[in-house]
Order: sequence, then structure tokens, then C-alpha cells
Amino acid sequence: MSSLQELCSGLPLRPLPENRGRWAGVPHAPVRTPNLSPEEEQLALRNALRYFPPDVQKLLALEFAQELRQFGHIYMYRFCPSIEMRAYPIDQYPCRTRAAAAIMHMIMNNLDPAVAQFPQELVTYGGNGQVFSNWAQFRLTMSYLSKMTEEQTLVMYSGHPLGLFPSSPRAPRLVITNGMVIPNYSSRTEYEKLFALGVTMYGQMTAGSYCYIGPQGIVHGTVLTVLNAGRRYLGIENLAGKVFVTSGLGGMSGAQAKAAAIVGCIGVIAEVDKAALVKRHRQGWLMEVTDSLDRCIARLRYGLAVWDPEHLTLSTGSRGESMTWAIQCLMFDHREARKKKEVLSLGYHGNVVDLWERLVHELDTTGELLVDLGSDQTSCHNPFNGGYYPVQLSFSEAQSLMSSNPAAFKHLVQESLRRHVAAINRLAQEKFFFWDYGNAFLLEAQRAGADVEKKGANKMEFRYPSYVQHIMGDIFSQGFGPFRWVCTSGDPQDLAVTDHLATSVLEKAIADGVKASVKLQYMDNIRWIREAAKHQLVVGSQARILYSDQKGRVAIAVAINQAIASGKIKAPVVLSRDHHDVSGTDSPFRETSNIYDGSAFCADMAVQNFVGDACRGATWVALHNGGGVGWGEVINGGFGLVLDGTAEAEQKARMMLSWDVSNGVARRCWSGNPKAYEIICQTMQENSGLVVTLPHEVADEQVLQQALRP
Repeated sequence: MSSLQELCSGLPLRPLPENRGRWAGVPHAPVRTPNLSPEEEQLALRNALRYFPPDVQKLLALEFAQELRQFGHIYMYRFCPSIEMRAYPIDQYPCRTRAAAAIMHMIMNNLDPAVAQFPQELVTYGGNGQVFSNWAQFRLTMSYLSKMTEEQTLVMYSGHPLGLFPSSPRAPRLVITNGMVIPNYSSRTEYEKLFALGVTMYGQMTAGSYCYIGPQGIVHGTVLTVLNAGRRYLGIENLAGKVFVTSGLGGMSGAQAKAAAIVGCIGVIAEVDKAALVKRHRQGWLMEVTDSLDRCIARLRYGLAVWDPEHLTLSTGSRGESMTWAIQCLMFDHREARKKKEVLSLGYHGNVVDLWERLVHELDTTGELLVDLGSDQTSCHNPFNGGYYPVQLSFSEAQSLMSSNPAAFKHLVQESLRRHVAAINRLAQEKFFFWDYGNAFLLEAQRAGADVEKKGANKMEFRYPSYVQHIMGDIFSQGFGPFRWVCTSGDPQDLAVTDHLATSVLEKAIADGVKASVKLQYMDNIRWIREAAKHQLVVGSQARILYSDQKGRVAIAVAINQAIASGKIKAPVVLSRDHHDVSGTDSPFRETSNIYDGSAFCADMAVQNFVGDACRGATWVALHNGGGVGWGEVINGGFGLVLDGTAEAEQKARMMLSWDVSNGVARRCWSGNPKAYEIICQTMQENSGLVVTLPHEVADEQVLQQALRP
């Protein structure tokens, strides 16, 4: 077991560390298929060897070549450290600046096996969301951070640490770009080659910007989505007894199980990877698991007993006291689970297409609709490389075919997507409501030839809405988005203090008077913080996420900074957010899908946000191609801001957080969104330094038609 001091000392070369290969007992990324030519293979190997002096290149060349041909990428497993990978308290990092230590805390959290999806392949979430491209990059980055002063900035090119460059104390300490490929070459096929060559990287959103906080990072958004779906589609505030069916229990999608419990509904989540399902159960995020469709249906209809997570078999109490499903069904009244309004998160180990088709079968044979709400969180942005598993194959069969015959695998994925959509379409003929969760599910289904067309719609719209279009879009237009913070002390008590501070800030804002729509969001937030503490949402770093508006973010940041100054919080706190936010992402099939002035495919907002945050005090900034809906489909960015209790930190927080929200609200206002117009006008009244160009509506639509007559 190495120490943090050793970890930060650079590449270990003399002697080289032992090559232990791939670890057993942890999930690994699917084999990639870049289809490199012999010349490209040589280039990939040459690029990897650039990190090492000539005296070790011959030995490393052989094993790197083997990795490239066996796994489709050079991960440099030999240099994967033996230290326990986790977010250590900030004071333990050997650094010259607190900012650098805070960044190291965040990096190691992203690679914590309890957090990361494929830790040894440096993938945090989403199937291919890389923190780095290889382990040499990780070690060099940690070494640079340990040496960095307040007058240097570390520059990162798609996982590669270009180096430390002179800068000023007010400049960012770290600037990250991921996947900045020339637009005409930003295709899936080109990406696989470029990643294999080691020259670019898909950082997802918060994987490559070092700001991931475990599945909690999406729980709050999922809670708000399901709550607001109930309000919009079912016309109810209380979801007790309602059934939500979806898929995915991986890095981000694992949040769905916990969200179902928090909102008080019955959630059934399908997952093909047993390791992911068992992991979520052991973490307390799933209440029950089963591998039987019969038992899923019985659980919805009758209410049953306790599931055995290890063997995925039904039991009624202590292990071994099993009963047959048929006998057990007779013990309960018809539809008892829903009548009793039981809170349940049930993991189904199997393919979600089988689950949807079984629900259709129940509807067609009994007339009973067993589901109210539905969505999907497979990693459909990456459907042919492990993001979506076809129903026709088992998990292991799919992994094998994916690497041995990619064309055949793609054919089966697209056939599976067509079946997937057909089942949803049948259920939607009844009182069932489905939405796209921004994972490119409907986009890929359309490309597969599934029946998702919405007649008379533009190219961003499908038969079912994106959750941004119908559910979360209004929240973004009001300036609410996934604000978050991380207590770098690693002490749960510090997190409890921040929870109390955030609740107090929101309660005071309500008492001072806010508009009804804003009050509703604040009340949801207060409920969320209280539920978050009860539901043990922390996985990895001591972090919290909270959907907040500009006022709330600034007020919470100021309160936290003052608590650090007074000693109520023992160490610096990192402020951040998901890139999936008001201003952080231009994505026509998700974050900007409700922008209808033609600019949804333009990325000025995200790029300006990245630059503006850097100019206004961010400790680090990141700009990415890809994230959420996939490579080439989105530009997004994020930041980290270290609060250390100083007056300077408070000033930076006020300035940067205000820009970070107002930029997106102003853009949404200009696109014609009335709620954004209202919010930005109010913000201008409160801040005389903010002057935004406001749009004028066309007063008479006939003017357009008359002017364009032939």
C-alpha cells in the first residue's frame, strides 16, 4: 500500500511497479473496438511511450501493445496505484496550496471504487466517462498539483497534463478541456480511434472535470423530475401507490432507486449487470432485488416478502425459509402493494425490454395497467459499446459479441430499441406517461427506425418529451439547477453544518417573501435536505447537491464561507455544480431542447460560461465535448470554487455564481421564454451592473406571413 506522498512523487520508474494487470472482483469497462490500422496501432503505442524514458520503453511497449489489442485501449495497468483510492481529508495531501489539495480530493473521489463505475479503466460513470485516459496521466497530474504554487496554472488537454504555466493568484489554478475535436471530425467512429490513440477523451460531464459526487449528484434532479412528472401528468402532489418503471443502476442511473423511495412511490428499476444491482443494494439504495419477472409483477399486485440480494431468490424472512411464488400470492389481497401505498425500490436483474413487454402482456390479458410513469437511464449515448444491452442476449453474450462482431451487435441493439419503443407505445395508449431522460434514448431509437415520430414536430421533438421540455425546463428558466458542495475535511459533521445552513437560508428567503413558483422550489429543496440526511445519500466524499437559483446559491455560499472563517466548519468547502445546469450545457436533445428560436444547436452559452467563470474567480474550469446524450451532440462546462473562509473567497463566490446562473437565464430569455424574461428583469432590478438585451415579441403574426408572400 503506497502513501499519498509516494503517489504524488511522479511516475515510478526505477524500479517499475509490479504489473498486476486487471483486478479481480471489480467491474471492468467493455472491450473497445477502435479498428486501428497497423500504422495507427504504431502511433497509439508511440504516443503511450512518450511518457517514459528509453530505458523502460522496450518492456512497456510489449505490455502496452497487448493492452491495445486485448482491450482496445492502453490504460497502463502497471501504473494503477495500490493505495486505497478515496477522497482523503484535505490536510493529508502533500501540497503547497489548499486549492491543489482540494482538487486532489475531488480527483480521488472520482476514482473511488465505491463511486466509479469502472475504476481501473478510470471511468467514473456513463460507461465511458473518463477521468483520465491512462494511469500515467493520473500520476503526473497528482505530482504537478503537489508542486503547484498560487502563481501557476495546470493545463489539461483531454486527460493529458500539458504542464504548469505561470499565471496570477486570481487566475484559475486548473484549466481543463476534454474532447475539443474539430466539428467535422467529431463523430463516434473518429472518437474511438482518437481515444485509442490517446489524443482525446470523453469526460462525460463531471467525470473529466473532477466534480462527480456519486449517484447523489443526480438523486435530487431525479426526485424533482418524478415529483414534477406527478404534478404535470397525473395531477397529484402525493405519489404514494404510483408505479415508476425505468432502467439502469450504474454510476448516474443508480440514483433512480433512492429517488423512488424519497418521493414515496413504487420504483421498479431493471439492470442487466448483476454487480451494479448488488452494489446499489449493499449501499442501501435498493430495498429489494429479484431476477424473476413473475415476482416483479406479483410484488406490484400483491405485496410480497423480502428478496435475497446474493442469490436473487425470494424469501419470506430469514434465509432458507422460502415459499413458492404461487402460494405466496394467495396470501395477499389483490393489488395490495399499490392499495397500501407502499414505498418500494425494487431492482429487477434482467433486461428492461423484457419488463416492458411483460407489462404489456399483463395489460392485454388482464386489462390491468400496472405502471403510471416511465423513463430510461441506460447509457444510450454510447449504445454500441456497452451503454445499451440488447434483449436478445445475456449480459455475458452481449459483451462477447460487442468485441467480436460489432456490426452484428449493433443490429441487435437497434432491433431491441424497436421492441423497447413498441412496448412503451402500447402502454402509452392507456393512462401511462413516458419521458426521455436526456440519455439519447429516443434519438437512438429514431436512428434505429423505432416509431417515435411526432407529427408536425421539429427535429428536436419526438412522440415523448425530453424531461427538460416538459418537466425541468421551467426550472432552468427560473435559474434553478444542480448546485453542489463538498466538505474537504471528510467529516460528516461538517456536512451536517452545511445542511443546516442551507435550510436556514431557504427558510429565511421564504419568510422574506418570494413568488409562488420560487417558493414551491424552495419548499422542495427544504424537503430534499431533510430527506437526504435520513436516506444516507453520501457515497464517497462528504457532499450535498441542491437545486437552487442564483440568490440561493450565493446566500448558501456566503453562509458556508463565514462558517469556515468562524471555525464551525473545519476545512475548505468546494462549490461546484453538474454541467447539466441553467448555463453550463448546450444540448439540443436535453438541456436546450426547450429553446425554439433555432439556437438550440449553438454552443455560445456553454463556451461563454466556461470563460466567464474563469474570469470571475473559479478555482478551476472545464469545457467538454460530449456528455449525457453523447459525443458530438453537446458542449458543456463546469467549475470548482474553493471556499476557505477569506473575504476574497466570498467576493469570488458572489461574482462567479451570479454570472454562472444569469448567463443561461439571459439566453433563455432572449429565446422567448417568458419565465426567464421575468427572472432576468427581476435580477436587473436587484443589480444595477447587470444590463441584458431583452426581446420584443412580434405583436401580429400576420405580419410575418404577409411579408413572406410570394
